[in-house]
Amino acid sequence: MDARTILLVDDVQFFLNQEKTFFDRNEFNLLLARSGRAALEITRREKPDLIFMDLFMPGMDGDVCCYEIKQDPELQHIPVIMVTSGGNETDFERCWQAGCDDIVVKPINKTYFTAITRRFLQLSFRRVPRFSARIRIQFQGGSASGKVLTDYSVNLSTGGVFIETVNILPVDTILQVEFMLPLYDKPICCNSRVAWVNHPEMRQHQNLPVGMGLQFINLSWDDMQAIRQFIQKEGLAPYW
Repeated sequence: MDARTILLVDDVQFFLNQEKTFFDRNEFNLLLARSGRAALEITRREKPDLIFMDLFMPGMDGDVCCYEIKQDPELQHIPVIMVTSGGNETDFERCWQAGCDDIVVKPINKTYFTAITRRFLQLSFRRVPRFSARIRIQFQGGSASGKVLTDYSVNLSTGGVFIETVNILPVDTILQVEFMLPLYDKPICCNSRVAWVNHPEMRQHQNLPVGMGLQFINLSWDDMQAIRQFIQKEGLAPYW
């Protein structure tokens, strides 16, 4: 299969460099743009398979560029993923109004960034191995955003966690998750996305209890390392 073409757009070179490291150059052809106007020109000329577009840029903001792309009959089929800083609802609304296909929040989590790429390009990818771990998890968000719920994990990895719970939430719900690891002196806190659910009336995996698989979105480097060290020190057994 020919390499897929991905356009990365950001006026800050640091973020372009970071995003570039997420891709195998043998698998993807990467195009770079430092402004919305440049991104629009490249999109019209190259017609990439996928675009990651920063929201705030000089000259032409990313949402304006996205809108122009989505208004062009020859380009509107190209998925545009907007990249924003923080979780400002006004910024999210700007992105959705522009017609974007999804939103990624900075600081960028490699696992989520890679997963969203594979999803929009409909590529298969190797699942991050998970390890059996019974940890108390607190989470809130979705329809019960003001209520903190507590349940326990079944397995854990640097990419996410499966929670045994009857508090099933819709896929793509964004949650705030917090949990403690033994011998780690501060709680691990991050946003997570409900990636899939094991519903009591439609179990996808019979070897798992009713619950939700969460994908970490903005897990910090230090917290990721803490999870790795926890798995290694405890000698946890692979779950799959």
